[in-house]
Amino acid sequence: MTRQRAALIAAGLLLCASPAFAEVNVISSGGFTAAYKELVPACEAKIGQKVTSAYGASMGAAPDAIPNRLARGEPADVVILAGDAFDKLVKDGKGMAGTRTDLARSAIGLSVKAGAPKPDISTVEALKKTLMEAKSIAYSASASGTYLSEELFPKLDPSGQVMAKAKKILSERVGTIVARGEAELGFQQVSELIPIEGLDFVGTLPEEVQRVTVFSAGLAAGAKETEAAKALIACLGGTDAAETIRKTGLDPIPAKK
Repeated sequence: MTRQRAALIAAGLLLCASPAFAEVNVISSGGFTAAYKELVPACEAKIGQKVTSAYGASMGAAPDAIPNRLARGEPADVVILAGDAFDKLVKDGKGMAGTRTDLARSAIGLSVKAGAPKPDISTVEALKKTLMEAKSIAYSASASGTYLSEELFPKLDPSGQVMAKAKKILSERVGTIVARGEAELGFQQVSELIPIEGLDFVGTLPEEVQRVTVFSAGLAAGAKETEAAKALIACLGGTDAAETIRKTGLDPIPAKK
């Protein structure tokens, strides 16, 4: 082997081993997905490393839910999900303590199929009436759906009539189900409803029964690209990201100084 060839091979090996060519693996939950997808290209350029993305619910039994992905050993440097769910990951040894960064607040909203009458949910009584009169209801398998099915619907209707016609949607957007005409009402995080074509957004739950979810980013316990992961999180939660976060139906949380 000539010296020149050996030098070229050595240089190639160094380039392949360089952190600049490593990938940052991210798993994001639905609530932050619309904002995330818009922000990633600029953040990817800023940190100088490729970002590989996967998606799943913050919690629940769906195979693609983030806790289940991590339990199967899927690679992840950054996870973006409901803050409470990240805290549980830390408790279960799947998230890295001390790395949680809150990115945005998210409210629960209602959508109907485009062109369908928009029901009244402006007050708690109006919401209850709408739920009782609806023929079918779809809700998510993640944070918002857990609240609706385990707390709000049973509270508004102890008889169980609402839950009897409500369906938990796994591994698909609630809005997609409604747009196809498979459910009359669709409840989910506002940021997950507004990007779906074929829907009309009705509004958010009344303040008295609203449940705001904080979406947070943090490092997975098995993170390999920790420095790049921290830089990516800083970019996603930075001041330049606020307008994008806001226009996707979320309320950005200013970064702590």
